[in-house]
Amino acid sequence: MGFRFDIILEYAPLILKGTMLTIGLSLAGILIGTILGLFVGLGKMMKNRFLAMPFDWYITFFRGTPLFVQILLIHFGVVPFFLGETHAITAAITALSLNAAAYIAEIFRAGIQSIEKGQMEAARSLGMNHVQAMRYIILPQSFKRMIPPLGNEFVVLIKESSLAAIIAAPEIMYWGRAMAGQYYKVWEPYLTVAVIYLVLTLSLTFVLNRLERRLTTE
Repeated sequence: MGFRFDIILEYAPLILKGTMLTIGLSLAGILIGTILGLFVGLGKMMKNRFLAMPFDWYITFFRGTPLFVQILLIHFGVVPFFLGETHAITAAITALSLNAAAYIAEIFRAGIQSIEKGQMEAARSLGMNHVQAMRYIILPQSFKRMIPPLGNEFVVLIKESSLAAIIAAPEIMYWGRAMAGQYYKVWEPYLTVAVIYLVLTLSLTFVLNRLERRLTTE
């Protein structure tokens, strides 16, 4: 009943493919979620209460419901509605992106509002319009303050990508469960999966810490 490295080696090619898919899902979720989160955050900050309301509802829904439920709704409802049939990887990317965008929107909103209002007024007095002031003055300053919470969200996104296994997206957790189901083992598959996720999150944390230190010294 010892620890069986042989079954880990047997599943190693599949786990490697699953790791690459996990990285792909996470990067897609981070990229799309960041872009969408910026627009949602700016939308929520609009002075017109009725125009800002849909963005507020969006954030409330995706932050107030479990990602597990969101993945199922998108996989069995949204994706088939648009594509005619479901697709696990498409559903996983969509769910991760939409969920991350709600949290990133609040990070952008808090970061932008942390900049003194006088910065915007000074930019406008120099002849810049609102978009130019946000692009050249406000966002570059607020981005430095947003790196730590954005980094935390990105790390969370990598770990939450494991939920894609419930819709049979063949990422790391999917193959870990397959290994456990075939050999009725717990330690070998799930420790392997845990170590891989740990390496991914520590690597991302290292990169983000280096980026933060570099920006703070500029």
